[in-house]
Formats: sequence, structure tokens, C-alpha cells
Amino acid sequence: MKATAQISRMVSIYSKCAIVVLLVGAVGWPAGVVAQHSREAIVAAADRSLPAALEELTAFLAVPNDGKDAAQVEANLQWCHDRFAGLGFEVTRVETPGMPLLFAERKVDAALPTVLFYLQIDGQPVDAAAWQQPDPYAAVYKRKGEDGNFVTVTAPASAPYDPDLYLFARSASDSKGPAVAFLTALDVLQQEGDAPAYNVKVIMDFQEELGSPDLPGAVEANRALFAADFLVIMDGTRHVSNLPTLTFGARGIATVTLRVFGPAYPLHSGQYGNFAPNPVFGAARLLAAMKDADGRVLIPGFYDGVVLSDADRQDMRNVPEHSADIREMVGIAAEEKLGDTYQEALQYPSLNVRGLQAGWTGPEVRTLIPEEVVIELDLRLVPETPGERQVRLLREFVEQQGYHFVDGAPTEAERHTYPKLIAMEYRIGSVPFRTDLGTPIDRWLTAAVQRGTGREPIRMRTTGGSQPMGPFVNLLGLPAVSLRIPNPDNSIHAPDENIRLGNFREGIMECLAVLTEPLEEW
Repeated sequence: MKATAQISRMVSIYSKCAIVVLLVGAVGWPAGVVAQHSREAIVAAADRSLPAALEELTAFLAVPNDGKDAAQVEANLQWCHDRFAGLGFEVTRVETPGMPLLFAERKVDAALPTVLFYLQIDGQPVDAAAWQQPDPYAAVYKRKGEDGNFVTVTAPASAPYDPDLYLFARSASDSKGPAVAFLTALDVLQQEGDAPAYNVKVIMDFQEELGSPDLPGAVEANRALFAADFLVIMDGTRHVSNLPTLTFGARGIATVTLRVFGPAYPLHSGQYGNFAPNPVFGAARLLAAMKDADGRVLIPGFYDGVVLSDADRQDMRNVPEHSADIREMVGIAAEEKLGDTYQEALQYPSLNVRGLQAGWTGPEVRTLIPEEVVIELDLRLVPETPGERQVRLLREFVEQQGYHFVDGAPTEAERHTYPKLIAMEYRIGSVPFRTDLGTPIDRWLTAAVQRGTGREPIRMRTTGGSQPMGPFVNLLGLPAVSLRIPNPDNSIHAPDENIRLGNFREGIMECLAVLTEPLEEW
């Protein structure tokens, strides 16, 4: 019943939004001329468009967007289709073996370069009970109190809006907020009779949170469709300083599930304690062997290939941050000792325990020796450390600790033969990428962001997270940079995700500046 009501609400909201889009876009995109807006014109346009943009963002957020749900994907795809069609874009549905993608193109002049923009539309699943609001998809405004806690407030009635108000909803930052900022900038150009400074292509991904499983095949099969000069990624959170941020790479990811086996079934801890080994202690020893007390991975060869030059380290030192500030923000007393700075730490592959399961806890705790321990790992990758190699090194390390690998549950013979039994499954997700600083795409985007915001952007060599840009970078050879809009305290993926209004407004300004920054100058 709940799912049915949610879909009904989704269709109703979509219908209302479609009517607005059709009315706005009925006249099409004016022929216009390419114009490079001044800083003052950009600010004025952002302020004029902000009320409608927030209204549209609230409506778009109300459309649930779990990438595993075909009905939700379809509703978001139709919303995006009508929105871009209303702006005069040619819109193409790209079918894949799984969920479809959506492609939109606005041809300005065949003689001009082309920029491909990547928009993520799906979001992480929600646990409604963990959110501090009735419905994670029904946006609410909140203000941060002096104690650091957020308090719900009435939606602002009119502009100007307090930049320190926050809009809370799933995908507010990751990444419907940036998508609507981009759409709003396109609205401004249409309303003013201007055209972008180049041909615009847009790819919309509805399964980014699942690793974009069908994106590589779609890019391979549609190379001409996605061909461009630059790729701008409208996804990702700003640097911890919340200054305008450009990020020139992302780590890839591999995920691994290890199952450490104990007895064939749970055993009474009184009857069999001191006789039957508890697999939790074996799992703990295995995990402890993987990293030292300073956080450095001890798997042989794990960091092989990563070399940082003096110029690389200088680029990282140019990022204005202090380890003490970051420690205070995340609530730790000391950081791990891989690299001299936070930026340097992001240049290496990482090994993380993202989940553990064994027995029961809380009110259901029982005096048992569990039959198995499930360990969920994620390995972040850099271009020098491909996922297949890192997973192989991990498996070899586990074997060196005396474990025998089994497929699925151990057989009776295996249980009677091997004292250490383990099963392993893995998946290679997004591949890492990196674009060099100081290249044309860097100079172009840096100039645009500085014109749009009045501030020089922070230029980060890479981000710690993952983005599915490998197909565009490796198959099409596109230089790729992430234009980051959301505030760093946005709780993406977690309950109470949000976007700060000041960031959203500045995101509109950045998008407008980027869309009007000529490429031929760079």
C-alpha cells in the first residue's frame, strides 16, 4: 500500500511538473547570440531565478529515485525528458540491458566545440525511520542552531533567501540539486535570448549509486553520440572549506565480501566455549593483519606504482586546508599516517571495512558461538592500482594467513580438513580517472568559476569518492573535471541529506558562467 501511494504521488507530481515545463519551453530556445555574462549579470540572474529554482527542486526531489526500482527510474527519466525537450534539446532514450540512460543535445553551431555534461539523477535508498522529518522525499527547510543541531523552519516566503538555510531531502545534494542548478542556468539563457558558448550534450545516469553497470556498454555502443571535447561532471561535494571546487579525478572502487566460517551451526557458548573456535576472533586477527596501527595497508604490493612528484605535492599544498580542522570536523583525535596531508592521502588506494555481521546484538543477543562472520570491504582505487590487481593481492594475502578458499558454504569434508575456511566474492565498480592540472579544461573551468563566483576555485587533484567516468575517459579520451556545488556538511548517502541555499544559489552562478565561457580561448 505504501509503495502504491508513493508511485501515485510520484505520477501526480510528475504531471504537474510536466505542465510547467511544457509552458516554459513552448516557445523553444531563441536563436539568440552567444554572450559572456558579466559577474554582475550572473549574480542578478541567479537571484531572479532562485525562487522558481527552489520550487522546481522541491518538486523534483519529491519523485523517489531508487535506481533499483524500475518505476521510479522511469518517472525520473520522463521528468528529465520533458524538461530538456522544453528547453529545445533533442532528447534520446538510450536503452541498455538494464535501466535506460537519457541523452540530450543542443546544437549551437557546428563550428563550435562540444561539452558533454554528466548528471546523476538516482539517489541512495532511504530508511524513513532514520530521518528527522516525516518523508525523506518531501523537502523541508532547516536552520543550524548554536548547538550545531538543525531545527525545522517555515519555508521562506520570498527572496532574498538566507544563504545559511538548508533544504533537507534525499538527493538534495547528490545530485538533483546540481542538476536543477544546471537546468536553471539553461533557463536563464533561454529567457535572455542567449545561447551557450558551445554545443551542449548531456548524459543522465539513473543508476550511479549502483556503480552505473550499463554505462560502459552504452558508451562503447554510442561513441559518436557521446563524442565531445570536454566532460564536465555535475556531481560531488565541495572541499571542506566550502569554497568553489574543481576536482580533476576520482578514485575507483572494488567491493569484496568475505565469509569466515566457524562451526556448521551456532553453538551454545557454555557447552562449547574453550573447544569450538569462534570465527569472530579469526576474522579479527585477519583484519588486524591487513593494516598497521598507523592505518597503512600491509598487503604486499598494495601501493605499488603510486609515485608523487614534487610538483604534485605542491599542487596539493595549494589546497587551503589544515589537518587539525578536518579532525575537528569529523570528530577524531588523530588521523592515519598515509601521506603528509589529507590531499596526499587521497592519492593512494584504500582498504575499508564497510560492514561486519556475526551473531546477534542488543535485545536479541544470545550466548552462542556464531557459525560465520561476514566482512564487507571496499577498496578505493587510483589509476596506478587497477581493481583486478588489488583484489588478487588481497586474496593472496588471505591465503598467506592460512585460509582455504571455498565456493559457497563448505562441504562436510572441507570442514573436517581445513581449520581456516573462507569464501570470497568481489565486484569491480567504477574505474579511477585523473585529468592533469594546467591543461585547457582546467584553464577554461577555472576562468568560468572565477567569473561566476568572484573567487578562484580550489583545484583538487582527485577526490576520495568514485564516479563512473571511466568509459568517457578511457574509451573516448575526454578530459574530465567535476564541478562541485554542494556544501561539505551535506550528509550525502546518509539520513538527513541536505543542500545549503547559499551553495545552490552559487551553483546556478557557476553553471551560468560555465555555459557562457567560450572554449576557443583555451
